Amino acid sequence: MPTHRFIRLLAGSAMATVALAGCAGGGGDELPPASFVSMQEGPGEEYVIGPLDELTVFVWRNPELGAQVQVRPDGRITTPLITDMPAVGKTPKMLADDITLQLSQYIQEPLVSVIVNRFAGTFSQQVRVVGATTKPASIPYRANMTLLDAMIAVGGLSEYAAGNKARLIATNFGPGRVPLKYLILGSRAPGVFCFGGDLELFASLIREGNRDALAAYGYRCVEILYRNMQSLDLPILTIGMVQGQALGGGFEALLSFDYIIAERGSSFGLPEVMFGLFPGMGAHAILSRRLGQTVADRIIMGNEVYSAEAMFEMGIVQYLAEPGEGESAVRDFMAKSNRRHAGLVGARRASRRVNAVPLAELRDIVDHWADAALELREQDLKLMQRLAGAQSRLPRAAA
Repeated sequence: MPTHRFIRLLAGSAMATVALAGCAGGGGDELPPASFVSMQEGPGEEYVIGPLDELTVFVWRNPELGAQVQVRPDGRITTPLITDMPAVGKTPKMLADDITLQLSQYIQEPLVSVIVNRFAGTFSQQVRVVGATTKPASIPYRANMTLLDAMIAVGGLSEYAAGNKARLIATNFGPGRVPLKYLILGSRAPGVFCFGGDLELFASLIREGNRDALAAYGYRCVEILYRNMQSLDLPILTIGMVQGQALGGGFEALLSFDYIIAERGSSFGLPEVMFGLFPGMGAHAILSRRLGQTVADRIIMGNEVYSAEAMFEMGIVQYLAEPGEGESAVRDFMAKSNRRHAGLVGARRASRRVNAVPLAELRDIVDHWADAALELREQDLKLMQRLAGAQSRLPRAAA
């Protein structure tokens, strides 16, 4: 059963990204069994210092000039007699040579060593694992690292993950090494983008009174949504392509994208109020910032279905396409955006800075949602399960 279809994001990083499916509702082919490949251990490329690395600067016979320092977010360090020395992008030996040159103004023939105590690495040396893992994270790449090592580092799959639908994506593709510039999410289910969260699971957990599981489900969803709102900390543009109904959590997931391209005839809505609940995974925080509290409340609590055209007029949908032309519209958008890609990425970052949505705020709303869910009556849960029937038909429709 689907959690958010949003959890099926394909993502890229400067090193590589593992994206894990966390919902059904349009499967994709299962991966073949892995074949055994013998390990060939050996040193990797020289380590390059990154922001937040912890270093020891050792100066032989002059311990007062050494220091234990952490590389600042701006990529510099400060040690005795040396202020704001650039460190990011250098190997430890390169940094030691630069420090040696600076200290030679004060002492004769200094001997300097730089030791990396804790590793964060540059962004180009990180592997980002997103989706239905126990703890999505960015981890430093290590020589001879395997996909299994990356999964162990993030605690493995969550109980909601569909591991056979994971995808590994590098930053560049094909012989021409084309850089990753766009992340696009659509649906394989005809006429449906996403019907939202796993209502059958919700009903079961509510009957059990299992608040912790409800909250954990919500936390995972908003953490992934938050990562997407940050464009995975990569210079990419994210695009949600809608070719049908986007309801509940499906609509909330779309709100985390830089651009929404929707076919005419698509529809959007937040039906949670029908069974006495409210959308707890992003709608309040994002819609109130974009549209103001009054309009946001109308959409959230009004139990209305809005057309793609209405969402376009509100500014939620950025581009409309004719029925059946959604993919062509996305390709056209990318073709027109390529020359100004850097400017568009910068503009989106500026917009996120002005209208920042903290992860802590999203998690707080999940807590309110989980508390409210436990107050639902049996008749509310029966209605919820009737709606869950529509979700259960999605895997067959998408097959």
